[in-house]
Amino acid sequence: MKLKLFCLTAVLPLMFHTQTASYDSLSVNTLIRDTITEKVSSSIDEVVISGTMKAVKRLESPIPVEVYSPAFFRKNPTPNIFDALQNVNGVRPQLNCNICSTGDIHINGLEGPYTMVLIDGMPMVSSLGTVYGLTGIPNSLVERIEIVKGPASSLYGSEAVGGIINIITKKAGNAPAFSADVMSTTWAENNIDLGFQIKARPGTTLLTGINYYSYKEVSDMNSDRFTDVPLQKRISVFQKWNFRCPENKLFSMAARYMYEDRWGGDVRWNRSYRGGNEIYGESIYTQRAELFGAYQLPVRESMNLAFSFVHHDQDSRYGTLSYIANQKVAFGQLAWDRRLGKHDLLAGAAVRYTYYDDNTPATVNHSNNNQPDKVLLPGIFVQDEIKLNDKHSVLGGLRFDYNQSHGSIFTPRFAYKWAPNDENILRFNAGTGFRVVNLFTEDHAALTGSRDILILNGLKPEKSYNANLNFTKKFYSESGTFLGLEATAFYTYFTNRIVPDYETDVNKIIYDNLEGHAVSRGLSINTDLNHHSGVKFILGATLMENTLSEFGMRSHQLLTENFTGTWAISYKIRRARLTLDYTGNVYSPMRLPLLGDLDPRKPTSPWWSIQNIQLSYDGLKNWEIYGGVKNLLNWTPNRGNPFLIARNHDPFDQNVVFDPLGQAVATPENPYALTFDPTYVYAPNQGIRGFLGVRFKLD
Repeated sequence: MKLKLFCLTAVLPLMFHTQTASYDSLSVNTLIRDTITEKVSSSIDEVVISGTMKAVKRLESPIPVEVYSPAFFRKNPTPNIFDALQNVNGVRPQLNCNICSTGDIHINGLEGPYTMVLIDGMPMVSSLGTVYGLTGIPNSLVERIEIVKGPASSLYGSEAVGGIINIITKKAGNAPAFSADVMSTTWAENNIDLGFQIKARPGTTLLTGINYYSYKEVSDMNSDRFTDVPLQKRISVFQKWNFRCPENKLFSMAARYMYEDRWGGDVRWNRSYRGGNEIYGESIYTQRAELFGAYQLPVRESMNLAFSFVHHDQDSRYGTLSYIANQKVAFGQLAWDRRLGKHDLLAGAAVRYTYYDDNTPATVNHSNNNQPDKVLLPGIFVQDEIKLNDKHSVLGGLRFDYNQSHGSIFTPRFAYKWAPNDENILRFNAGTGFRVVNLFTEDHAALTGSRDILILNGLKPEKSYNANLNFTKKFYSESGTFLGLEATAFYTYFTNRIVPDYETDVNKIIYDNLEGHAVSRGLSINTDLNHHSGVKFILGATLMENTLSEFGMRSHQLLTENFTGTWAISYKIRRARLTLDYTGNVYSPMRLPLLGDLDPRKPTSPWWSIQNIQLSYDGLKNWEIYGGVKNLLNWTPNRGNPFLIARNHDPFDQNVVFDPLGQAVATPENPYALTFDPTYVYAPNQGIRGFLGVRFKLD
């Protein structure tokens, strides 16, 4: 184990920039959401790269990009990025299993496969890695997070239909010499973040981050004899190297290794029952290694090479089912950018290779021999941003990808920005997106034994057509108060939408292209208020509708809310060096998957909210102490339900009677005709808890 950690923490990245020299040497005042200084009269000069693949000021970007700093996430401290995103408007971390807590990230109601997660601009977290890999990204290595809502396939390719989340890691030169963040909760959760940087030699800086998370106490607050939260032990080691090159050219590399051991299930379970049929448990071992970097070629033109490689191993037991999978993803991209008068050009070529193998029939050919799935996806793209004058600019882009199964795929986009001044900006974006489907059998509903996966016909790639209108308004008062308003209307029309059907056959998940269309539309509003008295408000609300239309019938998508709201309210008591943070979210009802007409669980969720409070003190040199309460309302999804996990007393379905078609039938022992099913989940099953932590930083 120690040898693996030592070997795999070699060398490492910076995000991919097409203007890397300008990004790395920028001395602009990057005021990020919630880090607006007390002197609000200073100009807001956020720097973003996700919208156009270039380091540009956010005010000048024709693509609306939301930027979140570590200061925002510290208002509700969490051990990983997945949990941290719960307070971002329009973004919802969705748990998909009551036992192992696998999850994905929804943007504007679209499921996890539509969200592309990037690390430093590169597709590091996808497919198999999204199942448990998202919880392995520690907050300590994050410089900021950029979020683009809406399709970005014209730049980033497949999986960027719903939007992108770009995790920008810290640059070695910007990090403190040593930092530590240690937190514990009353549920016996312990999280340790350590970071330090050294100068290996002149012109070379090295940043190392270590994260350890442990949760070892069995909790069963709802008395169903199953764990409320899976027990976990996780370590993540990150290392980044920045090299000084002639003419300030960029060269950086990074690596990360993550190992996790988690299990959930019957509270009597221990490792001796792994894979057996005596006591039900879900045990998952995950190992993940990442290597990525960026290099600015030593030529007169601005040419940048980005590269990454991911190796992901998963060894799982879901009751008696064994799921052992391996995935490798290699990515390379070469981009060129240049200014020619009013034109800001970007062109590039990218290639992505994905290898996937597991121990299921998904990777077996017609001769019953093992045949790993291999996908090569090359693409080229071009983009031109034209600054018509000081107030108007337009952007046009086109991407071409070739998929070995689906042939040529074109994705154009158009953007227009009108900025009469820095306080008023109007942006209009339109384009298309695509998603090449990768149906991995880690679909947890199948692995629990409750449902089988059935794929009908040859699945075609999804296509989307989208438009959004964004308006940003900023107000400044002479007293030093700042108010920022941002409103976005969005509309996306899908063809060939691939929808998991849970309702036609309760023992199956049926995948097929929709014989019709799907629509995602809505309105999102964000408000930032920084009052001179020390009060700060960050408020967000999204009203949306996600519908499916087929054979003249219109229905709402499962597990998708129509309204979500988020808030972060802070008050700084300057003389006492205290800060009070009150954060939370609220969700409207959503349709839930049931196992049949007799299932006594509620078909829709109620309105629900998770709220938190924190008090922090920074009056000691280099130290900060913080503590508070999470889930103040003690909300858990079992409220009002007779049970969450169907037939938790018979997880191997030994006493279920099936008819000739394989459907469970009602019996005196099973009056609701149910099978074992842990997939009725929409909210975290972790109740109220206190937390206490300390941070130390040495510059």
